[in-house]
Amino acid sequence: MNRGMAIPKVLSVLQSELPPASPVVLEEAIAYQPGAVVSRTIGKAKGGSVTLFAFDAGQELSEHTAPFDAFVQVLGGAVELTIGGEKVVARKGETVRMPNGIPHAVRALEPFKMVLTMVRE
Repeated sequence: MNRGMAIPKVLSVLQSELPPASPVVLEEAIAYQPGAVVSRTIGKAKGGSVTLFAFDAGQELSEHTAPFDAFVQVLGGAVELTIGGEKVVARKGETVRMPNGIPHAVRALEPFKMVLTMVRE
């Protein structure tokens, strides 16, 4: 609830689905779908984006690269990330940085949810 507070103009460039000045449990803001990957962008600006993902077990994103760094914050479950050919397992509460220009892939070891924050220069 805004409660009449003025939102600083600097935030006006951010497009967001989340209400300002209200707590949100991100893990509850996206639901699993059987056999699918679900995504929901909750913030987007020139400098980057914040997207929630829910992966069913065994679902994956094939290898690709991004022109900017991406941070995976695991909200629940476990994921295997392959970054530059190296496998990294992350679990709830852990964060992994995927550097720009380095090929990476995502595979759900079990149903898992994450926040993907992409930071542009």
